[in-house]
Amino acid sequence: MKAAEAYRTIGEVSEDLALESHVLRFWESKFSQIKPIKRSGGRRYYRKVDIDLLKKIKGMLYDEGFTIKGVQKHLSSSKLNILRKEGKYKLNKDILRQLKKVREEVSSLKSFL
Repeated sequence: MKAAEAYRTIGEVSEDLALESHVLRFWESKFSQIKPIKRSGGRRYYRKVDIDLLKKIKGMLYDEGFTIKGVQKHLSSSKLNILRKEGKYKLNKDILRQLKKVREEVSSLKSFL
């Protein structure tokens, strides 16, 4: 048995997920987030992160009843939310710094009046 972090071929992933290889290739065309490494001859090698994403997509399509467009929308909004969360702290920090400057300027203007 391969180590968990080892690359997997499309055949291995297909077998593990109980999906046909053509389904994985089709999903790859529909979901830009799936990016297996391609070697010479176009042979695909999936990383753990790719396999986890494929499992998530399979669950959403087959178990939760999502459409392909629904999964695409969910994945893109999830990515957007992650970006928002990552940027939120920096944004808040920058805004607080600017607000502090404005307060200081208002305070100095009050002293002139």
